[in-house]
Amino acid sequence: MSTIAAPLHRLRAPVARFRALPLTLRVALAIAFLAGFSLALRTQAIHARYWIDEGLSVGISSHPLLDIPGVLRQDGSPPLYYLLLGVWMKVFGHGEADTHALSLGFAILLIPVAFAAGRAIFGGRAAWIAAVLAALNPFVTYYAQETRMYSLVVLLSVAVTSTFVLAFVQRRRTWLPAFALALALVLYTHNWALFLAMGTVAALAALIGIAEDRRALLRDAVLAYGAVALVYLPWAPSLLFQARHTGAPWSNPPGPATAMRAVTSLLGGAAPAMAFALAVGFGLVAVVASDRVRSVPGRTVLAVAAIGVTALAVAWTVSQVSPAWALRYLAVLVGPLLLLGAGGLARAGTLGTVVVVLLAVFWANNTRVDALESKSNAHTAAVLVRDRLEPGDLVVATHPEQGPVMHVYLPDGLRWANAMGPVADPQVMDWRDVLERLRAARPTPTSDALVRTLRPGQRLLLVQPIIRSGSWRAPWTKLIRRRAAQWERVLDDDPRLARTLAVPRLRGRALPRGVRLVLYERR
Repeated sequence: MSTIAAPLHRLRAPVARFRALPLTLRVALAIAFLAGFSLALRTQAIHARYWIDEGLSVGISSHPLLDIPGVLRQDGSPPLYYLLLGVWMKVFGHGEADTHALSLGFAILLIPVAFAAGRAIFGGRAAWIAAVLAALNPFVTYYAQETRMYSLVVLLSVAVTSTFVLAFVQRRRTWLPAFALALALVLYTHNWALFLAMGTVAALAALIGIAEDRRALLRDAVLAYGAVALVYLPWAPSLLFQARHTGAPWSNPPGPATAMRAVTSLLGGAAPAMAFALAVGFGLVAVVASDRVRSVPGRTVLAVAAIGVTALAVAWTVSQVSPAWALRYLAVLVGPLLLLGAGGLARAGTLGTVVVVLLAVFWANNTRVDALESKSNAHTAAVLVRDRLEPGDLVVATHPEQGPVMHVYLPDGLRWANAMGPVADPQVMDWRDVLERLRAARPTPTSDALVRTLRPGQRLLLVQPIIRSGSWRAPWTKLIRRRAAQWERVLDDDPRLARTLAVPRLRGRALPRGVRLVLYERR
């Protein structure tokens, strides 16, 4: 027997035994294998230190559960993820790996959910492609290792898209409650889910335009969306308050190129996105050409495409008026993109198979471990100063969002302030009318009032942002850049203070992401 044939011969027995297993067990084992591979891929940076937004997550979720919805009036987010994280931390702990594990769990659960969704709306071949895409997608891999809500948003966006198709395209009315529940949950997870909801409304309108049973479809829509409205109604006053007083002053209006780059980033870059689009487009044209738009497969393609395109278009348009654009928010689009991609690739024949293999290879090597591990130097910088701090010393964050993450890493018993004055709750960033408040807070009188609270020998730790580029051009970030420079000049010139330390030392080194800490002592 040749050296090549011998290993193949030894594989025949286990392969034969696998094929002899019941189909359900074979499917479960194959999904478990995918989940295990995905787990290995998505734990390479599970111990990565927190950055700004993760500090906010931990800080908000550290409050008593019943207080979290009220705390979020200062932040601008809905409460579901923070409530889940609060319970999770009580059980598993507050460390980076502990809290990242919650996001990882949502990312791994995505694999069987994507499989079931793909099989239900596009068939068995699409199910396996959806599972592979869910297991390896680099966007999901990144946020599976971050203490934020985005992997949960992806999971729920798949659930919303698939249950919409089951309920309103395939007309399986037993799925109406599942659709209403999934939509309500994602609305309680992230405000951009409102754009996903608008996408489902646009898809419903398109279906009504070509439906024969329009009255029944409208009746089911009233039932489902009415239930969502009733469930979401208690949060509506908080949402309206947030819309008036928080917003995203750190964001700029996106241009058309920004939107396209954002979508390609969901697929790991321009090259895989082009291959994906080519194969999926080829497959979807085949669906529409062979089955026609009015058929169930044709209407499924129409509905899922309408959900994704409308959600993106509305998000982009709204961000022109009230900027709130961030790549991570596009998690709401991953559901329709993944399922539409699975359906198109499944119908693209050999081309689809080749593209799936290429994507799998590329994505498995695109885990962005370095980016995850260098999100912030907050922990490293805190280690360099925390032994010099004692209870009663004062921490002032000129980049106020850095306060909560520094609170995670600095000792207990410190007093906290930012460029707008004393901070009562250092675990939360108060975004309410923040741009106006920061403009009104002049560095000299604000710092003078804070320095007067220090006794001789007490210390003031100034938390400064490290500005790595000229991209700080939004109204908030431009003002932070100016205020940070002003604060350091004012404190350096204050005769009551002696500057004793500045870390990390940046001269001659590549600038890290995060903070620079300057320590002063009251003379």
